[in-house]
Amino acid sequence: MNQIVVRDGKGKKDRITVLPESAKSLVEEHLVYVKHLHQDDLAKGYGRVYLPNALARKYPNADRQWGWQYVFPAKTLSTDPRSRMKRRHHLHDSSIRKAIRKAARLCGIVKLVSCHTLRHSFATHLLADGYDIRTVQELLGHKDVSITMIYTHVLNRGGRGVRSPLDFVI
Repeated sequence: MNQIVVRDGKGKKDRITVLPESAKSLVEEHLVYVKHLHQDDLAKGYGRVYLPNALARKYPNADRQWGWQYVFPAKTLSTDPRSRMKRRHHLHDSSIRKAIRKAARLCGIVKLVSCHTLRHSFATHLLADGYDIRTVQELLGHKDVSITMIYTHVLNRGGRGVRSPLDFVI
């Protein structure tokens, strides 16, 4: 469906967004690598992930199945402090933040860049490309459209951000 689903994100919300066509082959390659990593972990007696809530009881072997593995797993195995089970968790938030800061520095960007900066940029570009405010609201997971409206101030457009139909033709 060309979408990315993030489960249990900020505010304990699930979020859905678009998967860029240009990233599909990179994601597919990455998943091949992750599947090999998972198979290697299984061969070594690991390959389990933490399952939320009562899923571990309902599906006792699901924690080893490929479909439940993290898309972005940690580089190393760690011991779960509750169960004392050694398993691979997802990539830590700080790893992502460090990678984004490093990428910004390598690009010569001197301003502070964060994961949230990418979220703002995404919303602003969608609005600039003519997507309606409700679509952007849904993609960002805002409950109220007034929160999403904040992004319209950076577009520097008069007339409430409306483009003339003639501008689409020319």
